Amino acid sequence: MHITNKTTAIIAGGASGLGAAAATALAEVGAQVAILDMNTRAGTDLAKTLDGMFVETDVSDPTSVSAAMDAVKETLGAVHIAVNCAGIAPAAKTVSKGAAHDPVVFVKTINVNLIGTFNVATQAAAIMSENDPLDGDGMRGVIVNTASVAAYEGQVGQVAYAASKGGVVGMTLPMARDLAPLGIRVCSIAPGLFKTPMLEGLPQEVQDSLGAQVPFPSRLGDPSEYAQLVRHIVENPMLNGEVIRLDGAIRMAPR
Repeated sequence: MHITNKTTAIIAGGASGLGAAAATALAEVGAQVAILDMNTRAGTDLAKTLDGMFVETDVSDPTSVSAAMDAVKETLGAVHIAVNCAGIAPAAKTVSKGAAHDPVVFVKTINVNLIGTFNVATQAAAIMSENDPLDGDGMRGVIVNTASVAAYEGQVGQVAYAASKGGVVGMTLPMARDLAPLGIRVCSIAPGLFKTPMLEGLPQEVQDSLGAQVPFPSRLGDPSEYAQLVRHIVENPMLNGEVIRLDGAIRMAPR
């Protein structure tokens, strides 16, 4: 897909971290961006900087997502790109101190990370299906979901998070196959250790230790590197149905 000033991109979880980087990268090449997030202040500030729009959205609530999609379509006219970055990462073991994993925490993680991705992707796809073809292949839209290396190598305390991201991985190919007749591509990115707000809150020596675990380059990933891959997926028409690891060749240890 050729990104122009008539291309509209929605970024769920776009107020910070990987989502903010993706929103910025797409805006820099001309896309109109709509940030969907629960963080009203950060989302509004970034949208203003990017000359885009912000909609307070709870991705786990399909009604909230529907209202956001309506607002984007009414204001910007269409949806061509959807990037899913909204997520949470609570830590809890399956059994800890004799108590079972809190099912409320597990369900919330699934609701935000997996069902939230499903809500945004499916509702965006429905709007994309109304677009006129954008090229000779009949392309109408691109969806980029965010999984994690935890989908493959979940660590101790990541049972809920790994399950949610494993679901994103498992959803990628069938969703791409479902949407192929409509001219909509679907890919997922599985990032490794990236300098997101969650990791930036750790002491510097801990960040350095985590970065040293990455074979090469031996550092935390920069969100702009995630954003580069988002843009490439959008622009490369043969990328479809694929989960791409972006991790510097790390394979996570149990702890």
